[in-house]
Amino acid sequence: MKISRRAALVMPAAALLSAGLAPLAVRAQSNGPLRIEITEGVIEPVPFALPDFIAENGPAQEYAAPIGRVVVSNLVNTGLFREIPREAHLTRVTSFDAPAALSDWRAVNAQALIVGAASLSGSRLSVKFRLFDVFSGQQMGEGLQFAGDTANWRRMAHKVSDAVYSRITGEGGYFDSRVVFVSESGPRDNRVKRLAIMDQDGANLQHLTDGRALVFAPRFSPDGGRVLYTSYETGFPRVYLMDLATRSARNLGDQPGTMTFAPRFAPNGQTVIYSLSRGGTTDLYSQNLSSGQITQLTNAPSIATAPSYAPDGSRIVFESDRSGTQQLYIMPAGGGEARRVSAGQGRYGTPVWSPRGDLIAFTKSHQGRFHIGVMRTDGSQERLLTASYLDEGPTWAPNGRVIMFTREVPGGNPALYSVDISGRNLRRVPTEAAASDPAWSPLMP
Repeated sequence: MKISRRAALVMPAAALLSAGLAPLAVRAQSNGPLRIEITEGVIEPVPFALPDFIAENGPAQEYAAPIGRVVVSNLVNTGLFREIPREAHLTRVTSFDAPAALSDWRAVNAQALIVGAASLSGSRLSVKFRLFDVFSGQQMGEGLQFAGDTANWRRMAHKVSDAVYSRITGEGGYFDSRVVFVSESGPRDNRVKRLAIMDQDGANLQHLTDGRALVFAPRFSPDGGRVLYTSYETGFPRVYLMDLATRSARNLGDQPGTMTFAPRFAPNGQTVIYSLSRGGTTDLYSQNLSSGQITQLTNAPSIATAPSYAPDGSRIVFESDRSGTQQLYIMPAGGGEARRVSAGQGRYGTPVWSPRGDLIAFTKSHQGRFHIGVMRTDGSQERLLTASYLDEGPTWAPNGRVIMFTREVPGGNPALYSVDISGRNLRRVPTEAAASDPAWSPLMP
């Protein structure tokens, strides 16, 4: 269900935050306001206060406090923010229009204050918030209000979180998004793998397949409404396309003597790319979803797989063993000469282009350890963000700042983890069972 958004309070926009937010790099713009930029130098989280959201009528009491808790959890889980405990608050906020004096929040060392309120009319829930820079005494931007059905109260909390995150960091948010992944259960020698989807924080889990067929490598469409994945439903790996609204799925091609896998959408949402294995070779093919036309993009006596488009659709990064070892290559979207971009020691795989277009995330194996890393699109400035017994399969948050991946430890089950592109804030993503192969959606419409 669509959630509406509008300005709740039209007030002058303040500078994003004052220089009092020292843990963040602050740069003065010669012809504009101060701008906050997150850098690799961020160490100390920004302390913020979020009093209980105000229930403006009796029925809203059921939602006000949980909405505030979701906002706090989202912000704290980034590693960039630290909540001032409720017991440390010197005063209560009882009016959305007239919050307590900011001096009370300076006294507890809060640098940002979030004030929110909720009201309910029938099944229509309205949520609004205001964000204050405590040290400057100014409100940061306009207050915003979101409205929708009560079933979507968590989405409204995520939208509040996105707005707060964006105003303080100057970057886009990523909380109002979902993750599709493979949910695993049962013994290792008879593992059941089902396609599942959840909110980025682990809530609202739903299973998309029944577990009768092995599935892996799900990928979202650019609009977040469809999912590509590989299934063994026919006994051989085949690429399927599922509509999330209807849960209907179709096989994208069942050519005899072939296997198709590792699918991904083009940015236009009308073309998909995947690996097709036939006669001992594995090449990349694109397919137009409307016409069904299939075009071969590579033609080499080697394996080409795990393709990922640049955000502008002009190029494709993929992995291949054409040089004798597993490495990363970039070629034009229509096929043609491929240029190797990985240059370090070890094997490289599962490349994924950042939504910003500036970085490529990858899996690297070297000296018995697995890593999630990032590099510039020309292969320069490689940085390894993690190291483990088995880390693999990165996927980007919609804002290009956080990466989710699969981690497995000896004797343990696979689990989902996330890490900031600075290499900080490594944390496990909550799932009710073993999980692997995550793919992050774009922000929900």
